[in-house]
Amino acid sequence: MASVRELKRDINYVLGDIIEAVYIWQLTHPEKETEDSEKIIDEAIAVFDALIVKVNQRDVENKQQHFKGINQELEAEGRKLIDKINAL
Repeated sequence: MASVRELKRDINYVLGDIIEAVYIWQLTHPEKETEDSEKIIDEAIAVFDALIVKVNQRDVENKQQHFKGINQELEAEGRKLIDKINAL
């Protein structure tokens, strides 16, 4: 892990791209309801908020291990959200 700044950027880019993919899906499928896709956006925002709170924690013993765990959680949650988009 290079830096906290890069981790924050990764979180922002990954979840931003997921939200953008939902908006693209909504534009390309105007005949379908947007309720499920809006739930995915809300979930992505909740994941973003939770991960940023974890990144900003100051009272961790092993920072490298802590940030590695956050990165793994980002990957796992990102995959779940992408699977939900694909299931729409």
